[in-house]
Amino acid sequence: MGRYTATHVSPNGAGDARPTALEIVKDNDLEGKLTGKIIVVTGTSSGIGIETARALSATGATLFLPVRDTKAAEAALEGILEPGRVSLVQLDNNSFRSVKAAAETILKHSNNKVNILVANAGIMGVPERTLTEDGHEVHFQTNHLSHFLLFHLLKPALLASSTPEFNSRVVLVASSAHRAVTLLDSDNYDFEKGNYDAQLAYAHSKLVNIYVANEIERRYGSKGLHGISINPGIIGETKMARSMGPEVVAQIMSDPYLVSILKSHEQGAATTVLAAIGKEWEGKGGKYLEDAEEAKRGQDDNQPLGVGWAKQTYDPECEARIWKDSLRIVGVSDDV
Repeated sequence: MGRYTATHVSPNGAGDARPTALEIVKDNDLEGKLTGKIIVVTGTSSGIGIETARALSATGATLFLPVRDTKAAEAALEGILEPGRVSLVQLDNNSFRSVKAAAETILKHSNNKVNILVANAGIMGVPERTLTEDGHEVHFQTNHLSHFLLFHLLKPALLASSTPEFNSRVVLVASSAHRAVTLLDSDNYDFEKGNYDAQLAYAHSKLVNIYVANEIERRYGSKGLHGISINPGIIGETKMARSMGPEVVAQIMSDPYLVSILKSHEQGAATTVLAAIGKEWEGKGGKYLEDAEEAKRGQDDNQPLGVGWAKQTYDPECEARIWKDSLRIVGVSDDV
């Protein structure tokens, strides 16, 4: 049984006894202890991204926070932005050009050092098939391809920054929604064949996030660079929650069980922070976490709001395929 297992047995809604992101930092005795470490967190202008940044800032690490809307982020992160230690970087995940520029900025100002990358930025529920400036379906690029490219651009720094005492980590924020889908065909990642569905597009991108984390561990774990995927849980009152539409939100709020497992923003960021800096995950990866611990084998594999990992969560063949395809799509070479 994990440290936080008992607090998740009988949840009582947002703000209950389940841990917050800052509590994870305190429980790991890491307040002010990561001075000199470099952490990159995408998508920190709203939702759990804000609380992820706040908690990780408490470690004393230097934070680079790539965001699309820097003005919104400045307002959201008031009180923790600190010149030279916690700073914003402009990055639009709809654009590979923007990703490359952001990576260049991060590497320049970090002196080519990165210890932790948290891929948190994401979108959900775009009602009609929409393509980015690079010609890819917007969920697929925003939630996956741009993070995949950012990882590869920062990978040399992540590998070089790893030490035996403090291995580097990549944390990909996924979702329980991945439980309801399987990997799309290689010639249909952007729904080229039609039949676009917003929920499918989102869930598929989250499944791919998990596959990338698993493949990072397989390829680089022995080199001191680890990949971990996480499910933050169901968070009330976020932009992503509202994007599900009023009918879905009403359904959630009318279900006593779903209301009981809702988390606050602070609680929703807890598993991300645990994966990023938790001492129990030092030197380990390749796992899917939820509720501040490694997820157990779940039931009802097709249930998007289900608990635990599903049969498709771990699939080496699909992981290798999406990795190879993504390298081709973003235009980087494989070095393993």
